[in-house]
Amino acid sequence: MLTNRQLLILQLTVDDFIQSAQPVGSRQLSKKPEAPFSPATIRNEMADLEEMGYLEKTHTSSGRIPSEKGYRFYVDHLLTPEKLNTEDSKQIRSVFQEKVMETEELIRKSATILSDLTNYTSILLGPDSSLHTVKRFTIVPLDVDTAVAIIVTDTGRVENRLFNVPKGFTASDIEKMVNILNERLVGTPLINLQKTLLQETKMILDRHIHKAGELYSAFQQAIAITPEERLYFGGKMNMMNQPEFNDIHKMKMFFELMEKGAPATTFFEDDRIGIRVRIGSENNHNAMDQFSVITATYSAGDQMTGSIAIIGPTRMDYGRVITLLDLMSSDLSRELAKLTIGGGTVGRNDN
Repeated sequence: MLTNRQLLILQLTVDDFIQSAQPVGSRQLSKKPEAPFSPATIRNEMADLEEMGYLEKTHTSSGRIPSEKGYRFYVDHLLTPEKLNTEDSKQIRSVFQEKVMETEELIRKSATILSDLTNYTSILLGPDSSLHTVKRFTIVPLDVDTAVAIIVTDTGRVENRLFNVPKGFTASDIEKMVNILNERLVGTPLINLQKTLLQETKMILDRHIHKAGELYSAFQQAIAITPEERLYFGGKMNMMNQPEFNDIHKMKMFFELMEKGAPATTFFEDDRIGIRVRIGSENNHNAMDQFSVITATYSAGDQMTGSIAIIGPTRMDYGRVITLLDLMSSDLSRELAKLTIGGGTVGRNDN
């Protein structure tokens, strides 16, 4: 068990390193009014904390930095969430000033604001779209070769998908297809859409549209929804501003993980409600051993949830990030509930 003096010195060391990104020495701490101890006393306590695994040295003559164990103890026992200033609160709430906004746009703007406020990378995982049901289909021809399929769901989500229109199909053929889709598929959960599309519409399309198979195949591919489409990123390049990541190899591994999309969803595998902090090796990925990931959940209507993650160095400002996530998740939940009740808005989704 740590003594009160060791607890104080550990807290001051972590706080100082978070702010400076430089190893912390005993003389440096002795100048702080919160630590009225001699440099020799602090040095001895820091040596004991190092022996217990809470601190470590980057090299023999350096000061000390927190270890992963030290960060974990700090987050679990010593951290006090930071109170946001008025400007930060205004900036978060500025996301919700627009009265008419699609769900996707609201989530995307939330990711951008969080990355701007923290200077870290933010990821928002949208609610599972497979739980939505189809409210309406529309197909809009853009030219003789291309059309956009628009799927509006019961929650107001708008899915836009470009697809190639095979040669020989007319606007009348597309109109017939839209009528059949709306007659047969309204109320179908998105998770079952491709299966139901085959069972309920293919034979009817073949009867009413000449060579309907080609048009059907193009449309079927267009409406596929992949897990990556639920991810919204903000500030991917922000890690380049952190002094820990001057190593090009480390940054390459990080960016590859972000670009792949599906691996990034592992940050959200813990579906418990509330704030979660994973530090270094707790992220279970080699590319993340010097990163911390803080996640929070938000709600988007009945039985639908999404998640927010902030990714930064293990030296991240935990108190500030936790406070920002707590505020953003509650505000986002409230605004998405309004959109769900109101049926959402119809517009262009550029995903």
